Amino acid sequence: MRILCVLMISGAVVATAQTSLLRNTRGDTAHYNATAVTVVATRQAEYNLEVPLATTVVPREQFQLNRNYGLDEALSLVPGALVQSRAGNHDVRVLIRGFGARGAGERSNAGTSRGVRFYLDGFPETEPDGRTAFDLLDLGSTERIEVLRSNASALWGNAAGGVVHLSTVPALGSRYAVAEIAGGSFGFLRSAVRLAAPLGGSDGVVYANLTNTSFDGWRVHSQSSNVQFTAGAVSRLAERTQLGVFAVGASNTFRIPGPLTEAEFQSNPQKAQDNPAIYNPTYVARDERRSNRLGRIGVRLEQGIGEGELMVQLFAQPKFLQRSERNTFRDFTRYHVGGSVTYQLASQLSTDLQNQLLIGVDEQYQDGAILFYRYDLATGGRGSLQTNKREGAENTGAFIQDELTFGRWSVLLGLRQDWLTYYYGDFLNPRLNDRRTFAQLSPKVGLTYRFSDLASVYLNYGRGVEIPAGNETDPPSVFGEDTVRAINPLLEPIRSETYEVGLKHILAVGDGFLRVVSYDLAAYFIRTWNDLIPYRGGRFYLPAGRTERLGVELGLRADLAHGLSLLGALTVMETKLAEYVIDSIYTQATYNPALDGKRADLSGNAMPGVPNVYATVRLQYQPRWLERLRMEVELRHVGSYFADDRNQLTVPAYTVFDAGVRYEQPLGAGTSVVAELRGMNLGDARYVASIWINPDVTSAGAAYIEPGLPRNVMFRVGVRQQW
Repeated sequence: MRILCVLMISGAVVATAQTSLLRNTRGDTAHYNATAVTVVATRQAEYNLEVPLATTVVPREQFQLNRNYGLDEALSLVPGALVQSRAGNHDVRVLIRGFGARGAGERSNAGTSRGVRFYLDGFPETEPDGRTAFDLLDLGSTERIEVLRSNASALWGNAAGGVVHLSTVPALGSRYAVAEIAGGSFGFLRSAVRLAAPLGGSDGVVYANLTNTSFDGWRVHSQSSNVQFTAGAVSRLAERTQLGVFAVGASNTFRIPGPLTEAEFQSNPQKAQDNPAIYNPTYVARDERRSNRLGRIGVRLEQGIGEGELMVQLFAQPKFLQRSERNTFRDFTRYHVGGSVTYQLASQLSTDLQNQLLIGVDEQYQDGAILFYRYDLATGGRGSLQTNKREGAENTGAFIQDELTFGRWSVLLGLRQDWLTYYYGDFLNPRLNDRRTFAQLSPKVGLTYRFSDLASVYLNYGRGVEIPAGNETDPPSVFGEDTVRAINPLLEPIRSETYEVGLKHILAVGDGFLRVVSYDLAAYFIRTWNDLIPYRGGRFYLPAGRTERLGVELGLRADLAHGLSLLGALTVMETKLAEYVIDSIYTQATYNPALDGKRADLSGNAMPGVPNVYATVRLQYQPRWLERLRMEVELRHVGSYFADDRNQLTVPAYTVFDAGVRYEQPLGAGTSVVAELRGMNLGDARYVASIWINPDVTSAGAAYIEPGLPRNVMFRVGVRQQW
């Protein structure tokens, strides 16, 4: 039945393409160009319309009129992506087509994501086990974001939910200096300096960015601060040789307010600072927090060899992480190293026949000491040592991809083999020393047909893999299993199959009110086996037998007369725990009054944490008589969903409304002043911004709600000097 639905949607997509193309008969269509995708979709430069995958490019101007503190502010117009701020700062819950839904909870208070890979300037922010922390991602320094929304495992490995790539590199030859200061509600304060200059002429650039952000938070015990540094140099050493050196660093502190029960959430979260009932007293008493200091240096060499191009990347990343969590004070000293080698060869086989071959290998390794101390309430720090261990993870992948283009058709074939090995060593209890390797082969097949230079339709099929993250491998503690084994023997890689069909089209309509329309329409059906479900607030995880997702995504931009533009993103998705039977000994009896005492069959329920619908609409106005002025209003809606796999805890739908204005005034000699003002959640809606999946249930109820920011404002003033 699901396959039939996908085929019906496929027919509708093709019919839409044919209808639209019949209208695309004006000669002025040649004035509009497709958007280039540089590294995300196929690890090589290629036009968006030629990629047989769902991709979205987010330029800087789409997210610059924001606080630039969290990815939720930058990805709201990406269909299929739902990014929710956990406390109004840069800690976010990231979902793409439902992947990453479990990445929040008591054991995820470091603000990490799952299922989606993140890259910064081509280097992995995602660790070998698939977790991503967002400490180093500075939107104020970001020039461009590229999102691959399709299954990306055939090229990137542990990335069944797609890839998000942020680039901080300015245009080659840039020369500017920018200083900014921003302030806002609840003690928000942000200052930034950005510099860039040519390096070796117009074929190179050297740049540096420094950002300092602090936020008092709107809830008790939700303060945060982050100092971020980004720098790089790109230079062409010879005609076919380019060298890039990139450095990033951050010092980040965040206090965690903890989740609320439904009764606490319904009290009056808008008066968070005055109402003690709406913060979590346990989290405040234990001063649950994290303090991360980390950096990375990376080197990239691109060298032409014969008719092909070789790219070599190497990076090293030290990390010093501290956190107070669940009555323990934790020290992590880690090093993350790795690199990649890729070679691409483009061949013109005949007049209408081209071939593009890509082969490569990736390697990531992370290891280090982990010390857990009993939390000392008196000092707020270390007590007696409880745990002394190491947790290493190594991810090695080899891939090959070939794309054959003949006339208007192109066929893409890809294959990747991944090996992920966990190394566990306990220096207090060597009996727990353990090692385990997960392996997966991921193929991809894609077909694209170009109707014209501005329209294409595509199909693809691929298998995805997502390895259980390090803190998801802990054995259940119901019968003390965690005292016998260090790695849960019940876990297997999360395997998925994605069937996708899509249409990309840029349509020049005419000279009336509607001028140009571009849209990206995609439909997909995804089967997943061994999807991980968190239990007891994330204390351990068990695999679901099989889950299913059927969805449609639409990204839209319409350029109108009089300087108006309409942008939108819509996602409609149905999810189901198709085959899901768990042993009831792993659940709480009070939570399952209808169980037979042996097992719980939850087949047919909706997947927890995934809304059926979410959408964003933004209207921009840049008057022709004053193009230095830009105004926008934005409406975001998220439908209701469930916080548990039993579908007993309902998260209500919400809609929030923002508005902003930006004005740039030239002062002469290349100097300009920029002023920005934005109001967020202007309707002061009470809404659930993020949730914990399958929370613990106590006599006070289930604490799983992280409420969203009430009405707040931001203003920013900056000076830019351009030479």
